[in-house]
Amino acid sequence: MRWLLAAVLLSALPAARRQVDAPRRHSYLFLWAGDAAFKGSDFLAVIDADTASPEYGRVLASMPTGVAGMPHHTEHELAANQHLLANDFHIGRTWLFDLSNALRPRVLASFADVGGFSHPHTFIRLRNGRVLATFQYRAAAPTQAARDTAKMSAMTLGGSHSTGGLVEMDERGTAILARSAADRTIRDTLIFPYSVLPIPAIDRAISTTSDMDAADTAATSEWVQLWRLSDLKLLHSFALPPGPRGNENRFTGEPRILADGRSVYVHTFNCGLYLIRDVAGDRPTATFVHGFEGTDCGVPILTGHYWLQTVPDAHALVALDIRDPEHPVEVSHVSLGADEHPHWIAIDPSGRRVVLNSAGHGSRLFIINLDPSTGRLAIDRRFRDAGSDLPGLAMNGRTWPHGFTGNVVPHGSVFSR
Repeated sequence: MRWLLAAVLLSALPAARRQVDAPRRHSYLFLWAGDAAFKGSDFLAVIDADTASPEYGRVLASMPTGVAGMPHHTEHELAANQHLLANDFHIGRTWLFDLSNALRPRVLASFADVGGFSHPHTFIRLRNGRVLATFQYRAAAPTQAARDTAKMSAMTLGGSHSTGGLVEMDERGTAILARSAADRTIRDTLIFPYSVLPIPAIDRAISTTSDMDAADTAATSEWVQLWRLSDLKLLHSFALPPGPRGNENRFTGEPRILADGRSVYVHTFNCGLYLIRDVAGDRPTATFVHGFEGTDCGVPILTGHYWLQTVPDAHALVALDIRDPEHPVEVSHVSLGADEHPHWIAIDPSGRRVVLNSAGHGSRLFIINLDPSTGRLAIDRRFRDAGSDLPGLAMNGRTWPHGFTGNVVPHGSVFSR
């Protein structure tokens, strides 16, 4: 019997040794950025984000696209196949990067209009391997006035557009199903799909409607839209109710599914937070549950039972405990300094680190540590430029590996898997 037990133990040793000796994955940050003067090429940068590395915080590589505009959203996380979709909203073009070799990014494809729609904003991977994307506008040739206006500012496109829609496509931009977001049952024709949340368990999707064109001063974008996910049939468009200040409902932003799988939080760029119930039916209800300082709130994260919100007017990242979704409670905030205006955030696979980019005069890239048991936030002060006492990496005045020197506007940024 002893010999049998010994044989079993010995046979298990190689597998155990392989498990112990398996190399730990190195952590990287992939940063999508561009020239603040809109002259140099958009580029994807690779930054060492491994806390055990002697090069922690160093920019290791950068790859230009050869096109100058304003890099905007990427996917919120790197796909399982190590691919990343990254969009330049100004020129309405998207690149598909292969990041399986982190130090040698490759462009696999690039596309513009898809399914009769232009200017994509958000890309969400579906279980079937396809991508669900929001496209802000119906595709049309721009007028000369729009072209001239667009040259003035990377986020100004002329202010006059037709409603876009949702597109289910492959990751290379081949349309499979495309549906307009136009809704004849409501008076507001200024509907421009911004972000989308697929909820496959109940065959629903929720989308929001803020126009990213800074020249559009007419759209107030308090609308949220409910779709049937399986065929992208638009079921209902409804406006968020005003909050105590009167305008928290404007400029709907990011929807996130809550723990019950049937309720959704939607944030607004006017710094409201709304709870949407009954999304499994055709007539959801929306309730204002929290307001943040100012009217320019950026990208949020829902992780565990915490809602993390960038609040530029407070120069801060705020954490809410949302175990009671109708009564969220602030549990932590971290101030980044008066020069910083945080906008984009994304979380690493461990759920313990957040990358945050800041625009404004400061224009820095930070890593924020998150304690998932308490919601406590703290700036990682080890993530900084060599020789600097300031946390974060400066985006102004640095030279990047592909040769560009100048001020950079950072946007989408994600951790490796």
